[in-house]
Amino acid sequence: MSSRADEPSQVPLPSGLPPGWTVRVPVLDDLPALVRLRGEDRLPFTGSSSVDREQIESEVAGPASWTRRQLLAIDPAGRPRAWIMVHDRAARRTMVMLYVDRTIDEAAVIARELYAWVEEQAREISLLREVSETRLDASPFAEDKVQQQWLADAGYTKRRTWPQMTRPVEPEEATSLPGPREGVTIRRVETHGNGLPVAGDLHLVHEMLESSFEDHFNSYRESFPEFLQRLREDPGHRWDHWWLAFVQGDEGQPLAAGAVVSTVLPENAQGHEGSYIDYIGVHRHARGRGVAKSLLYTVIADAARRGRDRVGLEVDADSPTGADGLYHSMGWKTDYVIESWFKELEVRD
Repeated sequence: MSSRADEPSQVPLPSGLPPGWTVRVPVLDDLPALVRLRGEDRLPFTGSSSVDREQIESEVAGPASWTRRQLLAIDPAGRPRAWIMVHDRAARRTMVMLYVDRTIDEAAVIARELYAWVEEQAREISLLREVSETRLDASPFAEDKVQQQWLADAGYTKRRTWPQMTRPVEPEEATSLPGPREGVTIRRVETHGNGLPVAGDLHLVHEMLESSFEDHFNSYRESFPEFLQRLREDPGHRWDHWWLAFVQGDEGQPLAAGAVVSTVLPENAQGHEGSYIDYIGVHRHARGRGVAKSLLYTVIADAARRGRDRVGLEVDADSPTGADGLYHSMGWKTDYVIESWFKELEVRD
């Protein structure tokens, strides 16, 4: 696996930075600067600079840092002006996130050097995983032509579009929403007396999501431990936000049919938390039986009972399943759009 974020990488650091610029690994004291960089990156394309400070802290000095390698670019005055992360997501998949202060004249040069550093990190991670190739995966905003140009210059190409959607939640929806169709049942992941989930149910959630997405264009196999570690990195993670769906089999026995994993969104300007659907999947044998809608209604009703005012999710606009149509029909609207830009990287020892 990759080195810890607070340890220096064995890969050479960027050497083509402008005079006086340096790089270093971020530390907890950099948190205000990182919040600012991510917030300023979002503002022009989402209309808000609000970011999850707790999530950023986890990425720098918490569980999320354990699977990430990262650097800060420091200007001659000692101020952090760019931040890049390489996330060791799974075998043959490496996520890339870059935030650059767009007011600096050297922004394009900084981006070029940091994207080159990413490739060396990804190669080292792949060697540790003993794989011969990896996919670099970046997610710029659809309207961010500057970031997209940097990615194109670094050899990435656009592959997919992902609307980020939100649905308002009304208090009465705690009890007013339709129940599952006949033959469909929904339940939370079971827990032990100490509140921790039963292992069998967690494995079943993983199995349902892996099988549901295996025909997706970007499908890759994520191991069960990687799956759990990644989802638990999110500060909004709660075990009681995981549900399983079952359908009635031909002989009356319950068959696992799908799963949904959601998390808590931080308070908005109105002081309300929200829920976010990280993953929803329906197994092939259960499609067309209302399972997805039942899972969605379950999350909405749960959010209403908790006093939340919204449920967010993202959807693959290019998916042949037509999921975006279902979401629109149930009240979701697009807030903004991000894109997937890929670069296939061969690894040689």
